[in-house]
Amino acid sequence: MGQVLHGTATTTHVVRAKIQASEASLLELSEQYGINPKTVLKWKHRDSVEDQKCGAKPGQGSVLSELDETVIVETRRKTLLPLDDLFDLLLPLIPVLTRSNLHRCLQRHHISRLVDLLPPEEKGEYKTFKKYEPGYLHIDTAQINLGKDKWYLFVAIDRATRYVYVELHDNKRMETAAAFLQQALKQYPFKINTILTDNGIEFSYNLLVEAKKPKDKNKVHPFVAVCQAQTIEHRTTLVKHPWTNGMVEAMNKKIKANTTRRFHYDNITELKEHLYAYMLNYNFNLKLRAIGRIPPFEAILNAYQKTPDIFYINPNQLMVGLSKYPFFYFCCS
Repeated sequence: MGQVLHGTATTTHVVRAKIQASEASLLELSEQYGINPKTVLKWKHRDSVEDQKCGAKPGQGSVLSELDETVIVETRRKTLLPLDDLFDLLLPLIPVLTRSNLHRCLQRHHISRLVDLLPPEEKGEYKTFKKYEPGYLHIDTAQINLGKDKWYLFVAIDRATRYVYVELHDNKRMETAAAFLQQALKQYPFKINTILTDNGIEFSYNLLVEAKKPKDKNKVHPFVAVCQAQTIEHRTTLVKHPWTNGMVEAMNKKIKANTTRRFHYDNITELKEHLYAYMLNYNFNLKLRAIGRIPPFEAILNAYQKTPDIFYINPNQLMVGLSKYPFFYFCCS
């Protein structure tokens, strides 16, 4: 039966067996078979005459330590961040990390595809949002339980820049939602044209039964009244179709995943402080793939260069720091 040797082999199975059985010196065997002494030495120390695969075994040769890989795997599973965002997050902790060895590490642990890590109910087809100029806000609320207390997180996110504004309240009454909107409009340096919400009572009267709707047919919902005063188009999602406001729904999940679902807070003050720090990092440091791997605030600056007419103030004046403009005002009433 023919032998299968690699393309640059200078010995056969028979020669290799003779080398392993011979007592002659390396130099003598090298001259006898016309091969390099290093080749003789290699086969002297082999237990087999078969060729072996070239290169390192899976996982060998990596500059990542076992601890590094553990950190990478756990961070991926907890945050569900895309590759580039995960790289940006872990690089300060693992200086030897590169995009390539990070990807190979994820492949070794079979977690390179995010869809494989999602629970079954979250898997499905996702459509991309139509591109808009800055000024289209998605707004929603999310309940947060802290011990026996219930708190409500109000979240607004701009569709184009992904810039987020949040407030934490102990209720979600319609007056609270209207006050949140008034504060949210002050945080964006451009004109807000459209707002999309669900049909919750804090945003509209749509889902109220006829008996509970205001007797005065001309009475305007407080949240809608703020929109009308600012000439903003208020849109609502279809009933029982929350995924049509999926951008802010996803933001709610992300905020919870990085705060209340990962950390314990002894009181509401600790939660507020951490939430504030997280949102500052998100808006000014976290690079988002959806907007070209830049932070949301940088996306605002880029939009200002392209379409300054939609801005009522130069966003360069609103940088975090010693500024007379409290750009990221964070309210925790």
